[in-house]
Amino acid sequence: MNREQFFQELRTALHREGFTPQLEQDESLPVEWNGLPLCRITEGGGVRYWQEDVATPERERACERATNLARMVQEYMTLMEQAPPLNAQGLLGDFRVLADFNGTVLAGHPTKFGVHFVTWDWNFDRTGLNYGHYFQENYSGAKQDFATRSGLISKQQIFNAAQLTEIYRCCADTLDAGFDLTYNQEQCIKGVQEQILSGMPNILDHINEQEQHATNSQSQELTM
Repeated sequence: MNREQFFQELRTALHREGFTPQLEQDESLPVEWNGLPLCRITEGGGVRYWQEDVATPERERACERATNLARMVQEYMTLMEQAPPLNAQGLLGDFRVLADFNGTVLAGHPTKFGVHFVTWDWNFDRTGLNYGHYFQENYSGAKQDFATRSGLISKQQIFNAAQLTEIYRCCADTLDAGFDLTYNQEQCIKGVQEQILSGMPNILDHINEQEQHATNSQSQELTM
């Protein structure tokens, strides 16, 4: 994989998530978070860091988010480099086939804002495309849509973002409530949280925003 293209795409993805990537050093990309050094990302998508840079739970979670981003970008940039062009009637621009199954195609499209993703259905003779679902830079969302749209996974097997947020919140409430849980039960609940967090690295920020919004709404009601 081309290191320059990988780092360029990774910088874009990191900026979107609130990180500050620095100039490349020693064939790795230094990353800051909240104005302080956090980690370094290698051209293979690996992450290195000093323990003192992730010494708080917040910074540890930030490093996990950067790690997940690096793995995701490394995955789709490798696919983009190997993918054949998507040829269809009326389709203009550089679109590449990342996956094609059961009449559904997942494509990547390089733009100045980073790689964007879209799924389509082929028409009956596979010359044209129908019903585009556009995901911008949301690679995970595009993959999930492709999996359900092509029939690889049933829609009933997948929780949406709102459902996952409530499941994570219920897990946290259960662990904090002081219930008499066995060790295996506690580890299972924590495992569910970790699995959700790996797929939604910004879920804690989302929950905090919801709680802040609820607090503000209650305060407004009390003052009215």
